[in-house]
Amino acid sequence: MAKRSVKRRHAQGVLNVQEFQRDENRARNLQVLDGGFQPANDAREQRFVKTVRPKSKGQTILMEAIDNNPLVLALGPAGTGKTYLAITKAVEALESGKVGRIVLSRPAVEAGESLGFLPGAMEDKLAPYLRPLYDALQDRLSPKRLKALMAEGLIEIAPVGFMRGRTLNNAFVVIDEAQNCTYGQIKMLLTRLGWSSTMVVTGDPAQTDLLPDLSGLATVADKLDALDNVAVVRLGEADIVRHPLVASMLGVL
Repeated sequence: MAKRSVKRRHAQGVLNVQEFQRDENRARNLQVLDGGFQPANDAREQRFVKTVRPKSKGQTILMEAIDNNPLVLALGPAGTGKTYLAITKAVEALESGKVGRIVLSRPAVEAGESLGFLPGAMEDKLAPYLRPLYDALQDRLSPKRLKALMAEGLIEIAPVGFMRGRTLNNAFVVIDEAQNCTYGQIKMLLTRLGWSSTMVVTGDPAQTDLLPDLSGLATVADKLDALDNVAVVRLGEADIVRHPLVASMLGVL
C-alpha cells in the first residue's frame, strides 16, 4: 500500500499537529544553497524527461560549451552533473545523427580500498568500475534500446587501458573520472580525438583516488585553457544538484 502524504494523513486525523509542523520545517530546511539548485523548490517530475535542461548557471555554460567545442573539460565537485550532462549530450548527438557512435571510458581505479581478484571473465572484472556509466545511460535510454545499441557497437564502454592506439572518428567520446588518470594517460586519451568527433573529459581534481602528485587533470586543464576550440568549464558548489547537504559537506570537508 502506498504511503499517504503528510497533508492527507493530517486531514484524516492520523497525524498530530506537532508531527505535521516538524515535516514542514524539515522541508524548508532543505533550502540551504544560495543561488544554486534547491530541490525543495523543484517541481520536476521523477519520470523520464526527453529534453534535459540545465539547473544552474554553470550547467548552462557546460552544455553550451559542448555544443560549440570539439573538446571540453568539465571540472567540479561531486553532484554537479558533469557525467550526466556529458552522456545526455552524447545520446542526443547519436540519436540525431551528428555522430556515428558513443565511446565512454573510465579508469579502473579502486576508491580507497582493494577489491582483490574479482571473479569471471574480463567483462565481469571491469563491470564494477564501469557501472556508473551504465547507470547514466539507462537514465537516458530504455534497457531494450541500450542493449541494442551496445550489441551493434554504436555505444562502447571501455577502460582507459584499452584506448591506446585508437583513432576515434565520427564519435562522441566521454572520459569520466579523469582525476584518476595520470598526466600521460590524459595526454594519450586527448590524442585519440579524430575527425567529426567531440570529446568531453570530466573529473574533480580535489577528489582523486591516486596520490595527489600523480593526477594530471588539473595540470592538463590549466595548459589547455589558453587554446582555441577547447573549453575548460569549472563548476562550483552552486551547481550541485544532489541533496543540498552535499554542497554543505564539501564546503567543510
